[in-house]
Amino acid sequence: MTRTPRVVVLDYGSGNVHSAAKALERAGADVELTADRAAALEADGLVVPGVGAFSAVMNALRAVRGDEIIDRRLAGGRPVLGICVGMQVLFERGVERGVDTEGLGEWPGIVTELPAPVLPHMGWNTVEPDEGSALFAGLEGERFYFVHSFAAQEWLLDVQPPYPQPRLTWSEHGGRFLAAVENGPLSATQFHPEKSSDAGIRLLGNWLGTLG
Repeated sequence: MTRTPRVVVLDYGSGNVHSAAKALERAGADVELTADRAAALEADGLVVPGVGAFSAVMNALRAVRGDEIIDRRLAGGRPVLGICVGMQVLFERGVERGVDTEGLGEWPGIVTELPAPVLPHMGWNTVEPDEGSALFAGLEGERFYFVHSFAAQEWLLDVQPPYPQPRLTWSEHGGRFLAAVENGPLSATQFHPEKSSDAGIRLLGNWLGTLG
């Protein structure tokens, strides 16, 4: 009998934590919604959702020492999944309407406004998963639900052997942007799996399957 993976959804005051927790339960996880440091460090997986402004999310994360929790988990090879602005803050910086905010710096690069005539990019869109993606296994051709005006639009991390190459998934709205990244224990999606119907639940199930 396989053990149910224990997942903490980091509860630091971001808006969509409850829907993320419910979606993870549907995908097969035992979910706790908390900002407790010990629980967040000990769980099989940590999910960091995020909605709103980059700067507000960073301030709220730092207020519960979420930056330290994420860093500690990754240093020990413990899986973390960022969602929406929870993906954006993993980069070095975010620039929103003239406000330049330092991010968590797990990946090099800057999150900037999409060069699209209509913003936000809101609704269903296709993605181009990288070959060998674990997150998108069996989900080729599916659409996912986006709500954002900002994104990482280039990948700057140069990974050398023996480390595995990150799996990059792209989408397009006015230009190409990163829709998802799988980089060792750190994964993230710009779209909302919890709002992406059955495809989103299956993607979360795929992530749970990597937790071991």
